[in-house]
Amino acid sequence: MPTRRHFLIGFVATPIVLPTLGHAGGAPRQLPLTATCDDDDGLTPAQTEGPYFTPESPEKQHFASDSPGGERMTLAGYVLTQSCQPVAKALIELWHANESGIYDNSGYKLRGHQFTDAQGKWWFETIVPGLYSGRTRHFHLKIQRPGGNVLTTQLYFPGEPDNERDRIFNSALVLDVRETSDGKFGRYDFVVG
Repeated sequence: MPTRRHFLIGFVATPIVLPTLGHAGGAPRQLPLTATCDDDDGLTPAQTEGPYFTPESPEKQHFASDSPGGERMTLAGYVLTQSCQPVAKALIELWHANESGIYDNSGYKLRGHQFTDAQGKWWFETIVPGLYSGRTRHFHLKIQRPGGNVLTTQLYFPGEPDNERDRIFNSALVLDVRETSDGKFGRYDFVVG
């Protein structure tokens, strides 16, 4: 009987190819692989939405122009079921602080949503969020498969000095981050019920 790990060899073991928007040479970029859906995996852990959520964000994938002084970062991954099946048309909503650790609470800078493609793939072009008092560096997200419950969670950076001091930090929510010539790439695959 095939396990989730066997399924990964054929599905998640395929690199995520991202559009060439804003990148030198015009060649498609591939996000490094992260096998996160395994036989023993549960659902992605939920976390607080925090005090800075704003409903009704616009549909957009490109946030970097909202904060032109920030370090560029691409966030990408898949939305999968517990049996490692891709979830098409899942809602992914993202919001985070700018490079100075400040949230836009009067508009929609560094806020938006999109829907996964037929393979369950999602991605955002954004910046590395700045730090603010009491928290480590993080992104806020809401994920909802069609007809499912909303998962509210946060994603974190590996090796951040404030990770262990942050009372909300969860190591299960650490991004796989790689440096590239275009900035940072962060990968996380959400497992939803």
